[in-house]
Amino acid sequence: MTLENTPIYTGGCQCGAVRFRIEGRLHDGSICHCRMCQKAFGSLFAPLVSVREADLTWTRGEPKRFQSSNHVQRGFCENCGTPLTYEAPDGIALAIGAFDHPEKIEMTVQWGVENKLPYTDTLSLLPGHTSMEDTQSAEFLSTLISYQHPDHDTDHWPPSK
Repeated sequence: MTLENTPIYTGGCQCGAVRFRIEGRLHDGSICHCRMCQKAFGSLFAPLVSVREADLTWTRGEPKRFQSSNHVQRGFCENCGTPLTYEAPDGIALAIGAFDHPEKIEMTVQWGVENKLPYTDTLSLLPGHTSMEDTQSAEFLSTLISYQHPDHDTDHWPPSK
């Protein structure tokens, strides 16, 4: 929050080529199950949040856009492919996973439930483990070096070697 109590949110793509800053309140954290969103995210559903009257600024780069229908464009990083936006005549929504702190965004509604995959309602019932509990991958994970952009703004990216 700023001194004026205006919420501030930041985020960006996986490689750091595209970064954004939002000043203002977010609206309607949602999950969309429609087939277009499933394909656009390459996932079971698309978690999105509307920026409506908030001030969205692209602070590094800008998304490349794909016209997915006669009404909607979808923004993504042309370098790493991270889905970033859903842009329709009524406004822009951003991919919740692209935020530096996605845990601060509350979900309030589901859309496109006619295409909802039947097992999504029971995902939370599946056994859960930490990454390092996967004994087959523990050595692999212990030597992993991430080249992903950190979850905060940086003056430049990638870092100097």
